[in-house]
Amino acid sequence: MKFMFMIYHDENVLDAMPEKEMQPLVDSAIEYAEEIRRSGHYIVSDALQRVRTARTIRVRAGKVSTTAGPFAETKEQLGGFFLIEAKDMDEACAVAARFPPARVAVIEIRPVQELNHSRDRRGLPS
Repeated sequence: MKFMFMIYHDENVLDAMPEKEMQPLVDSAIEYAEEIRRSGHYIVSDALQRVRTARTIRVRAGKVSTTAGPFAETKEQLGGFFLIEAKDMDEACAVAARFPPARVAVIEIRPVQELNHSRDRRGLPS
């Protein structure tokens, strides 16, 4: 079963972190990705640029509006993600809990919902 865990952190805390603390945090995240790759849980992961680089798109009544910044004003921002394979939510939580930067972040874990096109249910080729 696939799970995504999203890493939220306060960018102000990270921005204030001295380089001598930040770089070991980055190194530990990269080493963690290698660890779960070896364990067979890893599918894909990446960090995201700061929220000031984000754009939010809304389509309403056929009109597209673009807003600078993230969707919600919150203290913590989405900073990265992992897509993993795990047998159940408990195992996914155990994998996510080992992520070293979790000490300065909040991690949300959600099962991936695989979508099927309606043509698939009628037996037609997709």
